[in-house]
Amino acid sequence: MLSINTEGHLVLLSHDETVVWSANSTIKALSPIVQLLGSGNLVLRDGKDQKPQNYLWQSFDHPSDTILPGMKFGWDLRTGLNRRYTAWKNWDDPSYGDFSAELVPHNYPDIVGWLGRTEYMRSGPWNGVRYSGASHATSNPLYKIKFVRNKDEVYSEHTLINESLIARFVFNQTLYSLLDILWSENDQRWMTYSFAPMDNCDRYNRCGPNGNCVLGETPICQCLPGFLPKSPRNWNVLDWAEGCIRNKSWSCKGKNSDYFVKFSGLKLPDTTYSWVNTSMTLEECKAKCWENCSCNAYSNSDIREGGSGCVLWFSDLVDIRQLPFNDQHIYIRLASPETAEHDEANGNKTKVIAATVTTVLAVVMLLTVFYIYIRRRNSIANKEEGSDGNMELKTLIAGNNEEGYEGNMEQRIYDLAVIVNATNNFSLENKLGEGGFGPVYRGMLVDGQEIAVKRLSQSSSQGLSEFKNEVRLCARLQHRNLVKVHGCCIQGEEKMLIYEYMRNKSLDSFIFGSESKLLDWSKRFHIIRGIARGLMYLHQDSRLKIVHRDLKASNILLDDELNPKISDFGLARIFGGDQNEDKTKQIIGTFGYMAPEYAIHGLFSVKSDVFSFGVLLLEIVSGKKNRGPILPSRSVNLIGHAWRLWNEGVPLKLANEHLERSYIESEVLRCIHIGLLCLQYHADDRPDMTSVVIMLNSEGVLPEPKEPGFLLENILVRGESSNNNTTPSSNEVSITLLEAR
Repeated sequence: MLSINTEGHLVLLSHDETVVWSANSTIKALSPIVQLLGSGNLVLRDGKDQKPQNYLWQSFDHPSDTILPGMKFGWDLRTGLNRRYTAWKNWDDPSYGDFSAELVPHNYPDIVGWLGRTEYMRSGPWNGVRYSGASHATSNPLYKIKFVRNKDEVYSEHTLINESLIARFVFNQTLYSLLDILWSENDQRWMTYSFAPMDNCDRYNRCGPNGNCVLGETPICQCLPGFLPKSPRNWNVLDWAEGCIRNKSWSCKGKNSDYFVKFSGLKLPDTTYSWVNTSMTLEECKAKCWENCSCNAYSNSDIREGGSGCVLWFSDLVDIRQLPFNDQHIYIRLASPETAEHDEANGNKTKVIAATVTTVLAVVMLLTVFYIYIRRRNSIANKEEGSDGNMELKTLIAGNNEEGYEGNMEQRIYDLAVIVNATNNFSLENKLGEGGFGPVYRGMLVDGQEIAVKRLSQSSSQGLSEFKNEVRLCARLQHRNLVKVHGCCIQGEEKMLIYEYMRNKSLDSFIFGSESKLLDWSKRFHIIRGIARGLMYLHQDSRLKIVHRDLKASNILLDDELNPKISDFGLARIFGGDQNEDKTKQIIGTFGYMAPEYAIHGLFSVKSDVFSFGVLLLEIVSGKKNRGPILPSRSVNLIGHAWRLWNEGVPLKLANEHLERSYIESEVLRCIHIGLLCLQYHADDRPDMTSVVIMLNSEGVLPEPKEPGFLLENILVRGESSNNNTTPSSNEVSITLLEAR
């Protein structure tokens, strides 16, 4: 029985008057009434309210499988309400099926259909006229579609042009389709007017990355111009999942290296990894893309009146199809045709080169014999100087001397000549940076694979210890959120680690630098959860229990799709199965991220990493360093600032100003709450990373945080001191209390 209880809530009662469902309205009505409106919306409101549209609760906010005219499809960003639609299990069973759809509120929102957790179809983003992936018409004769996006809401809503019609959209589990159904007065039955997906090209990512689905072509999947099948063998048997890759590499912003080609009538690619500015011109958009080496394409965000706004794509172009109209354009970055002409000209010289090579073969053979002689002589000398150390390192990289090895057989030992060639003899142009370990270089192997080379500084005795530690650990760890080590190079005095290259470099350049605007809340939340999963693996899920000891923004690398990868295991420690804590006299780490018990007493455990994660979480939310310039509240650091805002009841003021229009309040608030729990003064009060991962992926009630513990120079601070006006340094440095680093 549907009823209104004494508190003014709408409830459903069983035969014995037990409440089986409640509308959970947050405001108590003085004179509650329930109405079924002509739109089909069941509403609870206060009869004494002079504004009848002020609903205390409405069924349109809690949809099932049917979209009626006037229903919103999207998010209330103030409350975190997601109006997601889910098909019935079948026509007779209203329980949830696995076919659903939602509006995804990233930078350039679009509607995504899901089968379980697999993306099944995508509308394409709203381009001011229609959803850009609509394949049937430039306008709909039945509906007027409105798209709204502001700081409070992002949603789509349709209304009937002819209000005398009766129509609805239904998500059908049996057909895995969204049906547009009209009531036929003549036939007295529902008739299907249209449906989605309409054809094979409407299926999500039908042709793989950088592949274009073209109806009428054989096969229907074609690589975009300038691209070739990643796996020709699979492509030829109509397996297009791997998609396409560029047919030649290009040097970012190099002279005659790359340019943009205009494509018309394409469905705009998946916008998960995109950036939007609605006020830019197309020329400004092009310049913005040109300056970012990760930018693969750009387009107007609104096609009305000649086009306006800017969208940039930073990953593979996914879920593209050819459409029957040409008012939508995208500009894709390709290798310059002059590069191709240069390659062709080189090809014409092949015969001359071949003749020349034949002439010098004898000389090359003599030089090779001489080189082998010199190399053997040097090898003997190297063995005399340090063969024991090098054999130890090679054994470590092979992973054969300790238990706990997880079988990473992809690692290899590289020849020095290969790395010298890949890095252009360690040229300054290829240098990415330098740490206590030594310099890091970008390189490219002869097969086109990009690598990062971490070269041990020969003057660093501490670097050698860290190098051995990193070799020992990285050979035994495999996880999507840990940076992958391809192998190492150990030859004479040269000792190097070879990593996968991360085009987007480290997290600190994104959250603290000018690129901060590119990270909307969905990307930041994705990064937070990825780091948490990586730490959980280190602490619990790998065969070894590992404490990282130097978790910080600069040690989080980002791949092309902004997936976070924890790096730099030089300071990491392996714990025994029953070991929970260790102590050191060499307190090495980065000030601002160190837990109080570690910085003061040298005690470290997995809970020390949890503290560092808490700092990192607040930095990602705020875009500010823990030890940065003076904060608005004149707090000693970011932790103190966050704690003050929490106590004042305004924690959302911590959020970065660039997130104002993109974040979901409930998620940001939850992250701040979890961050403070991770920053508790006593290690035992902090959650473990398994609990953190669960808290980040659920909506359960969280415990109240106590005062956090944090450090200002060499002073331990608990809570916030109103009389402390000390200004912290803005530099992030790695320090040790007993030994310089």
